[in-house]
Amino acid sequence: MSNNFRHPEILEMTRKEGKVTVERLAEHFGVTLQTIRRDLSELAELGRVERVHGGAVLASGTINIGYEDRRQLNAEAKSAIARACASRIPNGISLFINIGTSTEAVAQELLQHRDLMVVTNNMNVANILAGNSNCEVIVTGGHLRRSDGGLVGNLAAETIRQFKFDLAVIGCSALDRDGDLLDFDIQEVSVSQTILRQSRKVFLVADHTKFSRSAPARIASLSDIDVYFTDHAVPAELSQACKSWNTEVVSGG
Repeated sequence: MSNNFRHPEILEMTRKEGKVTVERLAEHFGVTLQTIRRDLSELAELGRVERVHGGAVLASGTINIGYEDRRQLNAEAKSAIARACASRIPNGISLFINIGTSTEAVAQELLQHRDLMVVTNNMNVANILAGNSNCEVIVTGGHLRRSDGGLVGNLAAETIRQFKFDLAVIGCSALDRDGDLLDFDIQEVSVSQTILRQSRKVFLVADHTKFSRSAPARIASLSDIDVYFTDHAVPAELSQACKSWNTEVVSGG
């Protein structure tokens, strides 16, 4: 099989899984490791992927990947993270849930919770929780980002400033090895920072692929997070930093 035929499928697998390994691709296509390494190098030269140890990840940049691709990316891990997060959310509290496919997975796990007041700037979260008759749902105003149903901008931030939440559940587009939470949209970053200021406790839901990506705008640090839910063990140095910050890490790894 020519590499021209392999490239689109390699890219599709990378979009869905976040990271692909040389070994898995070689087995999938029935070719040598050397052939796959050459394919990945060619895709990297085209700016479609970034080479990492043992494989490749989606190329970083200043623009996020599409919503549907993000929703499918590492979907099983996001569901497991969401279940762990939801198990720590008590009934009868005020809760903010922000934009992201991981936070939407958390909303899905809250359909049996009772007496929640949920404020969100995520139209998808609002639609999910409309299915829970024991949950009051308040949607912020703001500029509608049609690509993913997010509400951003000054009006969203102004609405959030009217509340003091017991708990916020947030996501991010990328995580730096030093513990910084990153995003692509400056308007969304401003809203996320307002959420942090208006919440007594903050949970972060972010799978391990966020360490394989980069984004240009800084939201906050893991030192500002109370509990970080993920699917793999975090790098040792960052794990030690989280302990010094009193940031609890709940990991599937």
